[in-house]
Amino acid sequence: MTSRPRLPRTVWILGIVSLLMDLSSEIYHALLPAFLTVTLGVPVAAMGAIDGIAEATASMSKLVSGRLSDRHQRRKPWILLGYGMAALSKPLFPLAQGVLPVMGARFIDRVGKGIRGAPRDAMIADETAPSERGRAFGLRQSLDAVGGFLAPLAAIGLMLAFAGDIRAVFWVAAIPAALSFLFAWTMLRETRGHAPLAAKAEWGGFCNLPPQVKRLIAIGFLFGLARFSEGFLILKAIDAGLAVEWSPLVLALFSLAFLALAYPAGALSDRIAPRHVLLAGIGLLVVADLWLAAATSLWAIAIGVVLWGAHMALTQGIFARMIADAAKEEERATSFGAFFFASGIAALLASLGAGLLWDRGGPAETFTAAAAIAAVAGAMLVLLPDRERRRAA
Repeated sequence: MTSRPRLPRTVWILGIVSLLMDLSSEIYHALLPAFLTVTLGVPVAAMGAIDGIAEATASMSKLVSGRLSDRHQRRKPWILLGYGMAALSKPLFPLAQGVLPVMGARFIDRVGKGIRGAPRDAMIADETAPSERGRAFGLRQSLDAVGGFLAPLAAIGLMLAFAGDIRAVFWVAAIPAALSFLFAWTMLRETRGHAPLAAKAEWGGFCNLPPQVKRLIAIGFLFGLARFSEGFLILKAIDAGLAVEWSPLVLALFSLAFLALAYPAGALSDRIAPRHVLLAGIGLLVVADLWLAAATSLWAIAIGVVLWGAHMALTQGIFARMIADAAKEEERATSFGAFFFASGIAALLASLGAGLLWDRGGPAETFTAAAAIAAVAGAMLVLLPDRERRRAA
């Protein structure tokens, strides 16, 4: 039996860059709620508004950076800009003395994430053959998940080491972000293999995208409405009795499940139709949400968190490889940008809606509603026309 070819060097570099940045960002993510509400005394509603404004603005940058990456036939400058903005935002958090500086730091960080996303995934698609794209996207997601797994553990360890001084932890957490940018700057090499944007014509919007890309964007948007923030998993665990200081363990468990399955799921999508893997991931989210709706003990919630991490492993990279396969080569980053834009808006609406449902009906109603929306997204995927199924697969 012949061994599969090694993945390109670029895929590994982008994976390591993602690992370092996620290690930094998830430490902030794990501790920012306590920093805002305890250290700065900001109301919980203001915390939600900060995330909402940052995410809404970042969604537009995802669309714009993808289009500009295709137009200029370059990926690396936009990747560096995105990671550079994220790295520069990190020291602003420990310096912040009020809500507005935190909002500014979050804005810069999220816009940076939006700018780098589409060009980065387009570069992975540029460097890989269709037969290995599942493994490539799975590897990047796995390395990203390594950072997501280590970050909550590092947050707990650093909080113990610095006697609960969140600002000191934030200063340390800025180091891997800076290393992420420096690694990308020095190690990433861009080939000129991707096709130029034909005639540099003005983009006519979503209508000009291939039908299979538009359909995947629609499915991704609906699926995103069922994918609220992992912060609600933490709230569920706290409601069940988990101490606040140990709450980052929820994210560690989530990331561990993601890490264990992301690469195998990507590799599987190279052997069978990717939509089958994606459908399994959507089904897992339905099961996870229904399980969490009924869970009351910490062990039951832990199982639900593992299922949530598993569904992410079976969906995030698979959506990316299906977009890469379906997009026109000369508009690959544009297609990624449009997908990320729609998904970002859906994620914002999902978290806002989940917050309202949580306040009015409680956790059970929130998770049940998400399960229903995810089921509809799965039905849309099943109903893909046969011809477009083959193209997307």
